[in-house]
Amino acid sequence: MVNQEQNFSSKFLFVATSFLLLVLIKYANCVQFDEAENRLAYSSTEYGGEMEDGDWTMVQKRGNQFVVNGQPFYVNGFNTYWLMVFAADQSTRGKVTEVFQQASAVGLSVCRTWAFNDGQWRALQKTPAVYDEVVFKALDFVVSEAKKFKIRLMLSLVNNWEAYGGKPQYVKWGKAAGLNLTSDDDFFSHPTLKSYYKAHVKTVLNRVNTFTNMTYKDDPTIFGWELMNEPRCVSDPSGDKLQAWIEEMAVYVKSIDPKHLLQIGLEGFYGPSTPNRAQVNPNSYAQQVGTDFIRHHQVLGVDFASAHIYPDSWISPSISDAHIEFTKSWMQSHIDDAENYLNMPVVFSEFGVSAKDPGYNSTFRDKLIGTVYNTILNSTKKGGAGGGSLLWQVFPEGTDYMDDGYAIVLSKSLSTSNIVSLHSKRLNTFNSRCSWKCHWGCKKKHVLDDFQLHEEL
Repeated sequence: MVNQEQNFSSKFLFVATSFLLLVLIKYANCVQFDEAENRLAYSSTEYGGEMEDGDWTMVQKRGNQFVVNGQPFYVNGFNTYWLMVFAADQSTRGKVTEVFQQASAVGLSVCRTWAFNDGQWRALQKTPAVYDEVVFKALDFVVSEAKKFKIRLMLSLVNNWEAYGGKPQYVKWGKAAGLNLTSDDDFFSHPTLKSYYKAHVKTVLNRVNTFTNMTYKDDPTIFGWELMNEPRCVSDPSGDKLQAWIEEMAVYVKSIDPKHLLQIGLEGFYGPSTPNRAQVNPNSYAQQVGTDFIRHHQVLGVDFASAHIYPDSWISPSISDAHIEFTKSWMQSHIDDAENYLNMPVVFSEFGVSAKDPGYNSTFRDKLIGTVYNTILNSTKKGGAGGGSLLWQVFPEGTDYMDDGYAIVLSKSLSTSNIVSLHSKRLNTFNSRCSWKCHWGCKKKHVLDDFQLHEEL
């Protein structure tokens, strides 16, 4: 009897162990990290790993989510606008590598930067359709270097502001050509100025990278294109003039490059089409700058929405908890609208706080960053439209002379680096377990519960 019981117990243990092993294998296959995209490109050995070129594919959009290879992809990144200009000089080119290396080390995987410099010092576009090949090769270097660190690039195509030329420079070119122009906003409506912009778009999108021999419009390293950094058209508060320009240029970009995602580059202000949203704006002036968050993002060809977060510029320069409360409501409003009206992801593509603000301290900066990250994670847990965020801005050491007050030097900011790294791990864990490919179902509801969200950061 004892032998039979032992024999039975042994068989039962063998069967149970075998079954458990099969379950574990099945589960591992279901929730395993996709080596191609769903593991963030950490430089540390804990999270690192080589990625095959064949796995480096375009980011796409599925409803209100970004996906890569059918897997969820959340934008977790930063801005460093001057990369091309630094890469154009051999004495500063190494700073490009440094910032990519440091950002990758804390799990940041998307960088937004300028693919323009119009008529200025080290201009990419010296005059309409005339380019400096040395500077273009510098942009080639930025793209190729980003791929080495598995960082994708959001490339902006022109500035609304005077820095790096932008809209005012196009108007100067037009006046020099004899055009009768009365406002910088003629950029949006004059046929000649629009043709200048289209020529630049065509040149950049069709550029063949001298380092990789890949055309920009075919390169998965590029996350997507941005029509303009922070477009405003104050001469037409109705938003009609900017709306017409967006409609024309979105279709034009897609006619050249239908593969990459496209955003407008808006700050996120609500306009005349949604008077019920006016109270969400940070101030009354925001409704008079000729932009309209909902209406503009409904344009054919626009794939995802953007909004910026600058309570210290929009509400008051003095640091206060009101900035945190505004950030929460501003973000939630845009996430809700992206879900309910736009059916697209929204990326908070610039956010930060200036060290020059009265009352500034690093603890408040960490609290603001933590607020943005937690709001994104709360959306992520629900499968919402919070597509991600981009810090403004990450600098390497030795670039203080470029600092506008918002720069974060990760190697000198341990507490901030830790917050960024933790957010990266949370998103990475979520991405690795939540897959549309996984027929066992998505783990969205539970995976982020493994982490304490530290609401009191």
